[in-house]
Amino acid sequence: MSEQEHNHYPIFLPDSEEKERIVIPEENGDENLFDVLFYFDVPETDKSYVVVVPTEQESEDDDDEQEVFAFRYEGSDEDFKLFPIETDEEWDVVEEMINTFSDEFEE
Repeated sequence: MSEQEHNHYPIFLPDSEEKERIVIPEENGDENLFDVLFYFDVPETDKSYVVVVPTEQESEDDDDEQEVFAFRYEGSDEDFKLFPIETDEEWDVVEEMINTFSDEFEE
C-alpha cells in the first residue's frame, strides 16, 4: 500500500493499478462487491479502518456524490474481518478522513 500524509493519520491506498475489491456478505446471504478507496490506522485506539464504495457505483461516470461505507477491520489478506463502527467518536474520525481524502484526491 502506498501512503499519503494527512493532518492526523496517514491514508494508505491500494498498491495495484487495478482496484482492490472486497466481498461483504449481507445477513440474508447476498454478497456485495466493493472497491477499496483507502485504509487508515488510528494509533491512539490501536484500530484500523477501511473505506469502500459499491463496485457498480464506482463505474458510473456521474459527478454525483458516491455512497461510501466504512468499517473497522482486523487481520490481513485471508484473515481479514470487518466490524461495524460503533461509537460517535469513531464516526467523527472516519468522516474527517473521508473528507480529507475527498479534498486531496479531487484536486
